[in-house]
Amino acid sequence: MNAHEWALVAFTILAQMSVGAFVILGIAHLWAMRRAGAEQADQLSTRALLAIGPVMVLGLIASLFHLGNPFNAYLAVSNLAGSWLSREILFGVAFAGLGGLFVIMQWRKIGSFALRNAIAILAAIAGLTLVYAMSRVYMLPAQPSWNSLATTVAFFSTTFLLGSLAIGVAFVTNYGRLQRNSTTVSDTQTELLRDSLRWIALLSIAVLGVILVTVPLHIASLSAGLPAAQESGEMLFQKYGILLGLRLVLAFVGAGVTALFLYRNAATPGRERMLGRLAYMAFALAFVAEVVGRFLFYATLMNVAI
Repeated sequence: MNAHEWALVAFTILAQMSVGAFVILGIAHLWAMRRAGAEQADQLSTRALLAIGPVMVLGLIASLFHLGNPFNAYLAVSNLAGSWLSREILFGVAFAGLGGLFVIMQWRKIGSFALRNAIAILAAIAGLTLVYAMSRVYMLPAQPSWNSLATTVAFFSTTFLLGSLAIGVAFVTNYGRLQRNSTTVSDTQTELLRDSLRWIALLSIAVLGVILVTVPLHIASLSAGLPAAQESGEMLFQKYGILLGLRLVLAFVGAGVTALFLYRNAATPGRERMLGRLAYMAFALAFVAEVVGRFLFYATLMNVAI
């Protein structure tokens, strides 16, 4: 793969992870509010917001390297009516802008809760639409290995897998900060941390199940498809078979085995330090697995001969 395609790997993964993290964090914040009140919910989740913006900005910067002339990027938005690429850029900017506005308002407590919540919902909708638009950019008849529902499923799997595990890392990091800055951490924060990590672990395992079903079905469809699709399938097994196996093993260990240990340890009080290690390990393994998977997505493309 060339540098342009590596830029797309960075952009798609970072953008999708940002969207997933924003959505999962919003759900976790509302859940924590109902359970323990606004102050405890803010203590759990507000600082995690600060990490989402820079990740999205890095993804947008990476996307510019795919363009022949980054200074002409604005021209790509000129065909919203007929181009999914234009819509992708529009919703990417909308998500970054609305998400950034929400972070500032939430951090400084600007405006009412209802107003902040409305902006957060609009940002989440823009983000999820961005992920869908990203998948539609690649669904072209001339590219049979991409032109299937598997592309959309893969992009949303990355969104919720990495997004949820990234928020798990943010929560344990924030908990460690609370411990360093205070002689004691409230039992409420400890319980919120443990329970949120249990739900994150369950979501990770569920998304892993989707991946383990989708990947073999997609490979089977390639084998039964057009010659270009069959060539892509052969490349996955012959040229990149080791990487394909590595991707599945890393995903299984990170999003499955490690997440299961995370779930079980989160059910037992007093294991917060172990939870931190497991959260970091699950995210790291899943992140590498998704990078390998996205590399294979671009590296095995075969266009239909015209």
